[in-house]
Amino acid sequence: MFQNYDIIVVGAGHAGCEAAAAAANLGSKVLLVTMNLQTIAQMSCNPAMGGIAKGQIVREIDAMGGYSGIVTDKSMIQFRMLNRSKGPAMWSPRVQSDRMLFAATWREMLENTPNVDFYQDTVQGLIIEEGLAVGVTTGLGHQIRSKAVVLTNGTFLNGVIHIGEKNFGGGRMAEKASTGITEQLVFLGFETDRLKTGTPPRIDGRSLDYSKMEEQKGDHEIVGFSYQSIDKIKPEQQKSCWITYTNEKVHELLKTGFEQSPMYQGRIQGTGPRYCPSIEDKISRFAQRDRHQLFVEPEGFNTIEIYVNGFSTSLPEDVQLQALKLVPGFENCKMFRPGYAIEYDFFPPTQLKFSLETKLIGNLFFAGQINGTTGYEEAACQGLMAGINAHQKTRKLEPVILKRSEAYIGVLIDDLINKGTDEPYRMFTSRAEFRTLLRQDNADLRLTEISYRLGLASQERMDKVKAKRENVEKIKILLNSLSLDPEETAVFLESVQSSTLLSKQKASQVLLRPMIGLNEMIKYIPKVKEALTGFDNETLEQAEIQIKYDTYIEKEKELVSKMSQLEDLIIPDNFNYEKLVSLSNEARQKFTKIKPRTLGQASRISGVNPSDVQILMVFMGR
Repeated sequence: MFQNYDIIVVGAGHAGCEAAAAAANLGSKVLLVTMNLQTIAQMSCNPAMGGIAKGQIVREIDAMGGYSGIVTDKSMIQFRMLNRSKGPAMWSPRVQSDRMLFAATWREMLENTPNVDFYQDTVQGLIIEEGLAVGVTTGLGHQIRSKAVVLTNGTFLNGVIHIGEKNFGGGRMAEKASTGITEQLVFLGFETDRLKTGTPPRIDGRSLDYSKMEEQKGDHEIVGFSYQSIDKIKPEQQKSCWITYTNEKVHELLKTGFEQSPMYQGRIQGTGPRYCPSIEDKISRFAQRDRHQLFVEPEGFNTIEIYVNGFSTSLPEDVQLQALKLVPGFENCKMFRPGYAIEYDFFPPTQLKFSLETKLIGNLFFAGQINGTTGYEEAACQGLMAGINAHQKTRKLEPVILKRSEAYIGVLIDDLINKGTDEPYRMFTSRAEFRTLLRQDNADLRLTEISYRLGLASQERMDKVKAKRENVEKIKILLNSLSLDPEETAVFLESVQSSTLLSKQKASQVLLRPMIGLNEMIKYIPKVKEALTGFDNETLEQAEIQIKYDTYIEKEKELVSKMSQLEDLIIPDNFNYEKLVSLSNEARQKFTKIKPRTLGQASRISGVNPSDVQILMVFMGR
């Protein structure tokens, strides 16, 4: 019934979709197996992409040839660039998406991707031969063979949904859990554990009083995620989000449900996300706060359904509704469906190689929540890398591994493999030590060349990046050579409350002043406008950032150069740490378990001291 495939991808969430697309676009014959073909790329939680550090990841996925950025741009209902008041390393794009349009666009793009086949069925086990994954067994009893398997099971592995004292099996509301895979992997020697995540109630937007809330409009300029030219909505077409707050009455009412809470009664064993806690967790952990912010987010252009961001809960339905009715603007609210918690199996990611291939079973790759991460963006970038590396492995090519200094994707994978996680991992800018280099604006300059060499980025796309790089340099040269007289800048400098020039000064020097931007200089200084005619906004912004932050960028590059000396020192796969008696016991155990690829990786493993790394360096003759 089935042909032999190069790669089988199990699960069609954000990780699975990116994995299937990447492997197929590289030339592998891919089968995407999912329980329900109607829920491909479902936004199970909030209908949004991007945000702090997550927006950077989506732009990196786009630069690497993934689809998430394109899909998001095509389905957005609101765009915001977060942290504009801070430096460009902190700027993070975020999009409110049309939930149904997002999933439909993903499916359409996958269906138009050659080499991707689809099959609706559960996967109950893996076919393992001689320590290699060579296919899957489905719920209907089919054995489908392949050269590699990518598992992207999300929250479906032995998933249990909790609402108050009720609990039932499920990977998402109204969808059954997946069984069999965990048990087989444990039998094969894998470690497993439980995590928890949750989602808020969905509300009928017609029942809300928005006059009691704060309106949050989108940006006047829509930058988007993809570096390709994608048709996007116009700024005036954006839908508003709204902000309201809980209060002490809400908190007191929610507390009445704590005795029925699965979290507080011990029915949930898994650890929940630290940075997206449930409303009951917020009340408990932050008892000193008399209110918590709620974001009221529309689910699309043509729906009345509302997502109440910040009110994730697993309390009984009646408690949820009563508490919501005490929130300003929600007095008469009607509930579409209650919030719930979901508990699921994951596999500690220290069991993976950097390629996301498992150490125990060859040609078996894990991506997404199965690795203990939370978030669409984190899942999507893992799927992308797993899909690429599954293709590379089946073709006996070198794995593609992004360094911490190259991408947030590299930071995420490095963190997972070195440190593991005992709570759902999400990305923040603070996790990246080289965040001045890893900005959202330069993801194309950082990664397109890698993608082009692989065969994911087109020649057109590569040419565009080359042109951008060349034009940025032209702008920098022009501004470094353009002299400005005091009289032609006086009015402009006074208008921005900056001191006037005492003598001629280069335009680049004026640009270095705080509160002065290149767009304003172009607008108010004719000589600058004339010199920079013909350059687009994206290129001008890039040049401005590079000029303004040149010192910081260079310092970070120096640090990368120093650190790369350790990253370039490869540790042999079969290295015997037992013979290094001077190592601490903890370092020896962790090195043996994790098998660091480089000295740089060894230095980042939690519990490893600098002295342990020095001992390793000496022993390797460095």
